[in-house]
Amino acid sequence: MCGIVGYIGKKDTSKILLDGLKDLEYRGYDSAGIAILQNSKFDIFKAVGKIANLEEKINLQYCLPCSTKETISLGIGHTRWATHGKPTELNAHPHLGEYSYVVHNGIIENYKELKEELTFAGHKFVSQTDTEVIVHLFEYYNNKLNDPKASFAKTVERLEGAYSILLITKSEPETIYFMKHGSPLIVAKGKEEGEVLFASSDSPLIGLSDAVVYLEDGVMGIASTTAITFNQEVSWGTLPSSKQFAQKDGFRFFMEKEIYEQSDVVTDAMLGRLKDNGIDFDEIDPSIIDGINEIKICACGTSYHAGLTSSYLFERLAKVRTSVEIASEFRYKEPLLTPDTLFIVISQSGETADTLEALKMAKAAGLKSIAICNVDNSSMTRVADATILTRAGIEKGVASTKAFSTQTVVLWMLGLYFAKVRGVMESDKLASELLALRETPKALKVFDHIHEKTKRLSKRYLHGHGFFFIGRDVFFPLALEGALKLKEISYLHAEGYPAGEMKHGPIALADPELFTIALMPQNLLYDKIKSNVEELSARDSTICAISPLAFDLADDFIKTNSADHYMLEFFEMLVAIQLLSMEISVRLGNDVDMPRNLAKSVTVE
Repeated sequence: MCGIVGYIGKKDTSKILLDGLKDLEYRGYDSAGIAILQNSKFDIFKAVGKIANLEEKINLQYCLPCSTKETISLGIGHTRWATHGKPTELNAHPHLGEYSYVVHNGIIENYKELKEELTFAGHKFVSQTDTEVIVHLFEYYNNKLNDPKASFAKTVERLEGAYSILLITKSEPETIYFMKHGSPLIVAKGKEEGEVLFASSDSPLIGLSDAVVYLEDGVMGIASTTAITFNQEVSWGTLPSSKQFAQKDGFRFFMEKEIYEQSDVVTDAMLGRLKDNGIDFDEIDPSIIDGINEIKICACGTSYHAGLTSSYLFERLAKVRTSVEIASEFRYKEPLLTPDTLFIVISQSGETADTLEALKMAKAAGLKSIAICNVDNSSMTRVADATILTRAGIEKGVASTKAFSTQTVVLWMLGLYFAKVRGVMESDKLASELLALRETPKALKVFDHIHEKTKRLSKRYLHGHGFFFIGRDVFFPLALEGALKLKEISYLHAEGYPAGEMKHGPIALADPELFTIALMPQNLLYDKIKSNVEELSARDSTICAISPLAFDLADDFIKTNSADHYMLEFFEMLVAIQLLSMEISVRLGNDVDMPRNLAKSVTVE
């Protein structure tokens, strides 16, 4: 959720830290800060709001002292999403002790006990955060031991929760101490001799490093210009060389760019997996479904909607009982987990805290597991028995778009893979499904007439007392996803509902100020949902129908293309509701890419 960067070297440390924080903006944040240590002197800058606010402060106040090619400086930076304490400069990272600074991603669960202990020992706290206990605990031990390495080790030994930490101290002015436990952290060698970099994800490191370590839980170490040491053996890897992903390519927003990218990324998701005679996943062994009588899917948010969609497909195609769980609920319901259940987790980042903990529960219960994830080397990929990457590329917009489409395509393919392995699908049915999959990139292309229609319609949906997105079968989770997109970026109230459930209570809300977005596919239960929409129209709800078939009672109509398979209609309607939500948000003047109160990667409960 929060973002961490760090640097040791002879370059402009403030610029490297700021550029790195900009590359982490997509993770979501409400404040940011950096601390630089050079010539035994600390400079620290914090700002609430956008990183531009922090950059302005630095430009106004900071001049790199004694800057020469021989001068070593180091620094740490952080983008914060508030968990303990309000979004204020005082609560922003880095946090200071008497002579040390720390940045931290995660939650220290026992911070209250530690804070009481340290306060009793004479330490003075100035923030409301859990993070501040780390730097005070380090100095508490270092004041006794006069040994930063031993003090850092004793500090992290006392911490409970999830955390990644960077710590710098005047007592060792060319050293950064680091630790990873439950939150992502990467260590990188810079391209110049003696350079070391840190980040929470790949993006700030691209172009600056050719060698990285994706730290595992429990790895801690010390970095300086002369060496990087770890407490256990690590494996070095490489990074891509281009930052093209970070450019908007002429689009107004990253979200818009990513909606348009969906056709390409689902093609990537199918490469090497979609064969002439079926689906092949090199990542998994067919034996993973031996003895499996049930699939349990666990996820949060948009990924949950992808999982719910796939539950229809697994039962329909693979003939296997499938249930879907919201990870934050699953963790605490004392679930019954039996060895004949395959556990599938879905997460764009692979770091979603609740989903990761659910996966660990399933592993502890002896269940086989698969992670559907976009980020290689993420925590879930290391815990699950097998991982299928969605290959969506970095998604900078906080409101997921291409994450959902690639997750759904991968799960659709997985359902077909299971159907073939289980021998429950006729060859002609498999052939029709494979044909539909091949047509999916076309269904996800953004057609000019649909985008223009959503722009024109958006001005009519800026008021009222709410939206109902309704659909049946797989179009019910699509309705949930449409409502979520609208809520996330427009801040308007919206609900997704199974269309047949409207008469069981929600229809009481129907009036002209209730906007109904009706997903009406030609190939799946059209007559049923048409009847449901007619009931709403009869009660004066304003109807926006999305369908290939004209609907006389619709106040507004977004015409999609006719298709031979309901999943092709699904993906074309997905694009339409994403565009409509975005254009409404634009009309309202909201920040499309960085909606308020939200974070891209939810790495805490």
